[in-house]
Amino acid sequence: MAIQWSEAQIAGIVESVLRQIKNEDSQTAARKTWDASSYCGRKLIGVYEDMNEAIRAAEAGYRAVRAMSVAEREKLITVIRRMTRDEAPIMAQLGVTETGMGRVDHKTAKHILVADKTPGTEDITSAVKTGDHGLTLTEPAPFGVVGSITPSTNPSETVICNSIGMIAAGNGVVFNPHPNAIATSNYAVDLINRASREVGGPPVLVASVVKPTLETADIMYKNPSIRLLVCTGGPGVVKSVLSSGKKAIGAGAGNPPVIVDDTADVRKAGKDIIDGCTFDNNLPCIAEKEVFAFDNIADELIGAMKANGAYMLTREQADKLASIVLVDKVNPKTGIAKKIVNRDCVGRDASVLLGKIGVKAGNEVRCLICETSFDHLFVQEELMMPILPIVRVKNIDEAIELAVKAEHGNRHTAHMHSKNIDNLTRFARAVETTIFVKNAPSYAGIGFGGEGHTTFTIAGPTGEGLTSARSFTRYRRCVMADNFRII
Repeated sequence: MAIQWSEAQIAGIVESVLRQIKNEDSQTAARKTWDASSYCGRKLIGVYEDMNEAIRAAEAGYRAVRAMSVAEREKLITVIRRMTRDEAPIMAQLGVTETGMGRVDHKTAKHILVADKTPGTEDITSAVKTGDHGLTLTEPAPFGVVGSITPSTNPSETVICNSIGMIAAGNGVVFNPHPNAIATSNYAVDLINRASREVGGPPVLVASVVKPTLETADIMYKNPSIRLLVCTGGPGVVKSVLSSGKKAIGAGAGNPPVIVDDTADVRKAGKDIIDGCTFDNNLPCIAEKEVFAFDNIADELIGAMKANGAYMLTREQADKLASIVLVDKVNPKTGIAKKIVNRDCVGRDASVLLGKIGVKAGNEVRCLICETSFDHLFVQEELMMPILPIVRVKNIDEAIELAVKAEHGNRHTAHMHSKNIDNLTRFARAVETTIFVKNAPSYAGIGFGGEGHTTFTIAGPTGEGLTSARSFTRYRRCVMADNFRII
């Protein structure tokens, strides 16, 4: 039976984990200074001051998990799943409180999804080939110690999802979490280690650091004990991991387009798009980011969106909001300014974003929609906010051409609402994304209301796709020549 937490209990744990140094008044300073290594009077398990010490602990965890049977690993993973379900409300509230992004109810659902649909040891399968010259066995083996970079958008979800897969594969893990989600990420690290101790596993199975920085990440990249690097984050950090000289799995950014043609169930498409776009306030990289709608159904689609909690911005409001949610960043070397996302706006409620342009609204407003041209910043930039630009198109040719351009070659995720198989096939072939969702909200692509397993590390740049336990293995071959074949 799941634990029933009271609001007071959740608030108390969250406050304890986010204990702040006294006399820090600003929100920014506070986020940098709370004690992310302890809560409720005890130290978080597996969280170290020094990255090298964390790596040594992860090495010991690796040796211990390698000595476990597959059944013992699965027993441990079963406890991780139970604890994740039980403590999903705590991690959800902790994530929203620490980062200021997302929604507690949606983050709770994401943790339960991770607990229920992340593959475990069943994903690790061997292969045998026999022939005239004997028998060959191929087995997926662990790398050893995996170094994992995790994001602020899905912090504890990614830590737990990665841990389940990496442990199932027989690895130890050391994390370098995003600096804006230290406490949430390290709470998840503690949860994994508590699960290990409950079943008699190593006291520290996965490790992390109190204060992750670029320097701790660099130590992790260079440490010879780290045999595999796994990064879930933006283009910059993925690039640094891929430049490490080690085997790396990179899960980068996306800018998923949606096409709605005139054969679609338009009312359902409007609801599905708003549901997907607003899930955790658009933080998942798979979420709908821009819509290309056939002109002859666009008005009906907009009406369906408005009926499901969308607020229609005027062009003036959209331009004003764009100047707030996207800000200039000047390259100190070239002096050239580039638009980047205002982090204070990422993952915020639609009503909060409306308030920034002087419009008062309640929680009934879930998403901000607007009609724009193709070259509008809302179309071209991945915002990770419940803002959805709509571009009218004449036909499927124009829709595919613009949608592929808007995706920017990330090959991450794309969506389409249509009953025309030819149109669906043409778009899927043209966009070449890792995930392609047809006639459903975006989250169906990671197993939420759709078939298939769940992951929050979607490796488009390095080709693994939706990662699972087998992604964190290396294949080893054992050959018995001229024997063991009984035919």
